[in-house]
Amino acid sequence: MSGRFASVNPATEEVVGEAPDGTPADMDAAIGAAREAFDAGVWSADPRLRARCLRQLRDGLVSHAAELRELTVAEAGCPVFLTYGPQLDAPVADLGWFADLAESYEWSRDLGVSAPMGMTSRRTLLREPAGVVGAITPWNFPHQINLAKLGPALAAGNAVVLKPAPDTPLVAEFMARIVHEETDFPPGVLGVVTSSSHALGAQLVADPRVDLVSFTGSTATGRSVMASAAATVKRVFLELGGKSAYIVLEDADIGSAAAMAAFAVATHAGQGCAITTRLLLPRERFDEGVHAAARTLGRLGVGDPADPGTVCGPVISAAQRDRVESYLRLAVDEGGAFACGGGRPPERDRGFWIEPTLVVGVPNSARVAQEEIFGPVLVAVPHDGDDDAVRIANDSPYGLSGAVHGGDEERALAVAGRLRTGTVGVNGGQWYGGDVPFGGYKQSGVGREMGVLGFEEYLESKVVATPHGGR
Repeated sequence: MSGRFASVNPATEEVVGEAPDGTPADMDAAIGAAREAFDAGVWSADPRLRARCLRQLRDGLVSHAAELRELTVAEAGCPVFLTYGPQLDAPVADLGWFADLAESYEWSRDLGVSAPMGMTSRRTLLREPAGVVGAITPWNFPHQINLAKLGPALAAGNAVVLKPAPDTPLVAEFMARIVHEETDFPPGVLGVVTSSSHALGAQLVADPRVDLVSFTGSTATGRSVMASAAATVKRVFLELGGKSAYIVLEDADIGSAAAMAAFAVATHAGQGCAITTRLLLPRERFDEGVHAAARTLGRLGVGDPADPGTVCGPVISAAQRDRVESYLRLAVDEGGAFACGGGRPPERDRGFWIEPTLVVGVPNSARVAQEEIFGPVLVAVPHDGDDDAVRIANDSPYGLSGAVHGGDEERALAVAGRLRTGTVGVNGGQWYGGDVPFGGYKQSGVGREMGVLGFEEYLESKVVATPHGGR
């Protein structure tokens, strides 16, 4: 390693700690070690070893939960209440699910007997690990996304090189220490290369020794990953952007539904790809819904992420704050107005803060309603009934998530079934879980993460045929 680089607390701008600043040589060594561990080691052929190591990692993370909770809040700026769910505890527990799957999965399946070209043969389908996986992750939910890649990829028998985001290297480095000190992972099976440079991610994608790339991040970067991977015809999993719609039908409790949408977009300062950032309200009750959403956002405000009562903390960096502010200016330029929020909270003179904001007065075609902002910004758009709501929701380059709220559940389910999106919550239903495949339609990505489908993203298929009963 050539040196170390600082990780900054987005709420205070103070240095949280320093991580190793990996170099191209470090990435090259990690890829080489992973290749050797996969090609020459026992890891790929021993599901019981893999299950044991994943459970050891889970137990190690659980035993250090208090330290990790504090570190995650400080480094990612996430509200502490989220660490009891998807920011820490939930993805750690899900490692056990993938360990169980490694032991129970049907690694070979009899396809029966057939006689192609007159040769009676028994065909067997074998599922095998893909090889060396390059995993590149963002900063917004570092534990959840790191472990959503590592859990299935390792359980499937792959060796993995993880390149975490430069904004949240410390939580990944902490996990790497647990792997080294408290588990039986063979050397090289899991390499973690932290770096201040995004170039190491590009190096990981381009290296011909890497068989599969699993990337979570922006759609623009996802396109670059796909283009680079094409040079060596390697497989890619891409979980990309979203601009998900929260549809409120006219028979719903408008106030309750709008408040739920507001709470969602304020959570972790809106820094989640699956957060519903467009609120589609029935035109005849539009003002009622806007009032309820604005009231909720105003009450939530912003707060210290270490406070258990905080929902909306800071955004991750000055660059991200500036990006969100540029969209707020754009909203005004596009003819919009703010029902609440619209800038930095005046009481916060340090850290990277944006007020929870509700934009009104723009059509769905406006850039603020079409592009992913990744901040606590909700755009309210009126609709004229179920067909129009579905049309507006699907009028997006993305298709990652969504929500429908209605008084008649059967009707709400029918609307949900027409949405071109990977996940939908109906009347507050929550789809998240390690056993649930997650991913999107259109420019929200390629493939699925988590669940059995996510596990199988990291497998190859081989068919073996043997003679059976003569010609």
